[in-house]
Amino acid sequence: MNATLYRQMMSVYLKGFLNYAFGSAFYILLMLWLYPGIADNVKAIDDIVNSMPAGVGRAFGLNGYGTAEAFISGEYYGLILVLILAIVCVQLSTQLMAKLVDQGSMAYLLSTRTTRAKVAVSQAAVLASGLLLIFAVTIAAGALGKMWFLGDKFPFDMGRFLVMNAAAFLLFFAVGGISFLVSSLANDEKKAMGVSGAITFGFFSLDLLGKLSDKLDWLRDVSIFALYRPGEIVNGTAHLALPFVALAAIGLASFALAVALFRRRDLPL
Repeated sequence: MNATLYRQMMSVYLKGFLNYAFGSAFYILLMLWLYPGIADNVKAIDDIVNSMPAGVGRAFGLNGYGTAEAFISGEYYGLILVLILAIVCVQLSTQLMAKLVDQGSMAYLLSTRTTRAKVAVSQAAVLASGLLLIFAVTIAAGALGKMWFLGDKFPFDMGRFLVMNAAAFLLFFAVGGISFLVSSLANDEKKAMGVSGAITFGFFSLDLLGKLSDKLDWLRDVSIFALYRPGEIVNGTAHLALPFVALAAIGLASFALAVALFRRRDLPL
């Protein structure tokens, strides 16, 4: 890795990372602030959720609001966070690689005393570091929100909250790796973003459709989003070993393949 390039790119994208991180933190704090008022009406809300078709509840992570972490998993981790970070991964991976090639900046980087492999590894490290920063701030906000708004009166399992964030990080580590691989092979910024977006939201759509109907459940077998199940984590029914290993392996393999292929491909320099 090229430490100078890594520091420079982190400084360029740090403001964006912090915007997403503090936005996520604000949403978590808002959810925890609202929960004490919602907790008084949990039974009524659960009755409404239970009256919906089962597929709707699965698709949008409506698992009941008996605990604060269950409320957060359905209202944030089940859909909103997934959509936001999917966009972050697609956009950022494109900017880190394909955009530099498209605009000619990659030629400048490679004219210095560095190699293609070091450039690719440095850019991959920026993407992974940005995701880590977002989740670190989100976890810190959850801990503060628990202390400020919930105290000992309302249950909040910090362990399950941490596991849910670990699962989300690994999901987007894998999504980011796939998007980074596409970006490393592209010469055109728009084409790279289009292909990465189609793959990412194609996987997301397959998972969503599979949740809506038991007849379409097989669609989830081809989507990496099926490995991310925040509702099962907060309910204590998730089997974590295989999904965690699979997502980590997909991410590492995608980043490694991106570096290897970027070293060998022809570039329009």
